[in-house]
Amino acid sequence: MNVFTGSHEDFPFAMYGDTHIAALGVLLLLVWALYACRAVLQKMNMKRYERMLAISLIAFELLYHVWLLIHDNWELRHALPLELCNISFIMTFLLLLTGKRVFYEILLFIGLMGASQAVLTPVLDIGFPHFRFFHFFYTHIWIMAVPLYYTWTKGYRPTIFSVVKTILFLNLILPVVLFVNSQTGGNYMFLDHKPSSGSLLDLLGPYPWYILSLEGIAAGMSVLLWLIFKEKSSDSRFIESKAQM
Repeated sequence: MNVFTGSHEDFPFAMYGDTHIAALGVLLLLVWALYACRAVLQKMNMKRYERMLAISLIAFELLYHVWLLIHDNWELRHALPLELCNISFIMTFLLLLTGKRVFYEILLFIGLMGASQAVLTPVLDIGFPHFRFFHFFYTHIWIMAVPLYYTWTKGYRPTIFSVVKTILFLNLILPVVLFVNSQTGGNYMFLDHKPSSGSLLDLLGPYPWYILSLEGIAAGMSVLLWLIFKEKSSDSRFIESKAQM
């Protein structure tokens, strides 16, 4: 059975099956390693590795679109980069290449919020060892890990204005996504209906009220993430002491 052209019947995916749990374990291990090794990574010139990671991510994404084309499954209603994780993916790629804080500020929030929901309740019907399984978890894991790497290794920190930027950004793209959904029959960002496979959205009420619930949760979670990752006074003293050395 071909792991690139095989179907979901050949490689069925089971939510919270062994391979799903293993993928979650890889994510936790990577996050732990980034935090535990942050002092070592700070002393290394990581630019080359950041670019290599960016290239690997875009290669996986391009292969995904090739896979859709091979199966005659590339359609405007689901193949455009308008899902929250697609937008986070683009920001991950740009952050790795440029290091600009504006990408970090928004990615930290939408990446951690969107990709965490995606890996916990994947909208995925093809399992291990199919290419689509690896594409899904490889891209989503790095969407979460990259902003954490820039926080712990690069010293980037969000501010309260980062929260404001994120909420404004989400509300600016919301009408665009709604318009595209109406024109293509798509369900980008699940703004037309909830995923049929079940997700955390099932806890937020019926359509369209769960969209308003998402707005509130996005704002609340952004504030919570800011409180967790904002620059602490001890961090400031550490940075100042390094600058004086």
